[in-house]
Amino acid sequence: MNMTEPAPNNQEPTPEKLLIDEPENFPFHAAFVVYSEVFDSAGGDDAKRELNRNLEDLKNNVIDPETFYRNISRFRRDAAPNQRYDRFTVQTQRKRDWRVKSQRQERIRRHKK
Repeated sequence: MNMTEPAPNNQEPTPEKLLIDEPENFPFHAAFVVYSEVFDSAGGDDAKRELNRNLEDLKNNVIDPETFYRNISRFRRDAAPNQRYDRFTVQTQRKRDWRVKSQRQERIRRHKK
């Protein structure tokens, strides 16, 4: 057997989780946190290799964060199918209503003393 010839039983090793987080770069850090969660719950080696490739491409500025999230979205759905991303509502009020309310509170506080 030649040394340059690969062994017949030689398969690609199981992909390792990349540890290339950059806390000072917020968009990359957020992507790394998502990658980390998805990598831990990913089923197969092919999925882990694709996740690693996407994170490395993001790190090397080959793809932008939007493309990164689009590429890994199918793994996120597989990882948490029952997780819902609900919108939240914000209660607003008119500026005049806010002023009336704050003036009333100030008046009460001023006369309580």
